[in-house]
Parts: sequence; C-alpha cells; structure tokens
Amino acid sequence: MIRVLLAEDMHMIRAALAALLRLEPDIEVVAEVTRGDEIVPAALRAWPDVAVLDIDLPVVDGITAAATLRERLPSCRILVLTALGQPGHVRRALAAGIEAFLVKDAPGDRLADAIRRTAAGLRVLDGELVSAAMEYGESPLTPRESTVLKEAARGASAEEIASRLHLSPGTVRNYLTGAITKTGARNKIDAIRIAEDAGWL
Repeated sequence: MIRVLLAEDMHMIRAALAALLRLEPDIEVVAEVTRGDEIVPAALRAWPDVAVLDIDLPVVDGITAAATLRERLPSCRILVLTALGQPGHVRRALAAGIEAFLVKDAPGDRLADAIRRTAAGLRVLDGELVSAAMEYGESPLTPRESTVLKEAARGASAEEIASRLHLSPGTVRNYLTGAITKTGARNKIDAIRIAEDAGWL
C-alpha cells in the first residue's frame, strides 16, 4: 500500500483528489493539509511514501515546504502538481531536487500512475511542462527585487514595503524599477504578472 499525503488549499480540488485516490486498491491517503507550513508536521505524524504537493499554498509555498520535507523525511518521495501556465516553477523545483511533476489538469489515472512511479523512485516529468519550462531562463531578479515584488503583489504600497523591510521608500521604488526593467514589463502590475507566470516569485 502506497501511503500518500495531499497538500492542496482548494477544498473541492483536494476532496476530489482524495476521493479519486481512494478508489485505487494500492493507494491510501493518510494525511490532507491546506497550507505549506502544515506539510512537514503532518508528514512526520503520518509517514507517507509520497507527498503530492500543490505549489501555490498559503503561508509556505509547496517548493519551499518540499525542500524542508526532503531534509526531515528523506524516505518520502515528492510529486509536485503545477499549472502548465507556470513553467518557471519547474525550474525552481528542479533546483530544489524535486524529480516528479504533473500538470494539475492531467487525467485522474495519470495521477495514480505518477504516484506509483514516484513511490518506485522513478522520475515523473510531464514532457509538455518541461518543454515550456525550458523556454524560461533563471530569474533575472535579485533576492531583494523578488521580495519587494512579492510584497507589491500582495497590494502593499512602497511606504508599507519600506517599513516591513527596513528600507527607505526611495530604495523600494528603485528595486521595483529594477524588477520592471529586468522583466521587460510596462509597469509594476505587468512585472508582477510576468514574474508570477514565470515562477520567479
């Protein structure tokens, strides 16, 4: 029996995935979580063989949580679910040592098969997803530019970002200008969209 942990913040999707997997005779869903910071504690309680993680999770994103899970529970294999429109996430996940990826809208039988292959230690790479990921390079943003752009994506003003990061508003505006220039964007909103689509945030 393959023990599976599911991490997905959208309740209907998580419930549907769990119901689908429970139809498989050799797969048992042993834990379900909705936030990235819940993954490692749940895994240490349930000892899953495979963790199926969404990337876009609240509090801690799936890739960051996966890296911690690999350190804390190396026996647990990780299968990342991502949208085809965010190929940059694949590059980040590969850099974090994750070897199994599946697009979210794949047919249900492909998910069960991917879990079996992941549990067996095989690489699971969606060809279309990997091909799309290769079109994007590494993020051109510095860590500080990424942080400032993430804060801006949450709706924070330059003054609010400056206060949170202990910077001057002028410095924050400089980082935003740098991010706009490096992403080839027209403005801040465009830079956020480009960076999110590429998986750089």
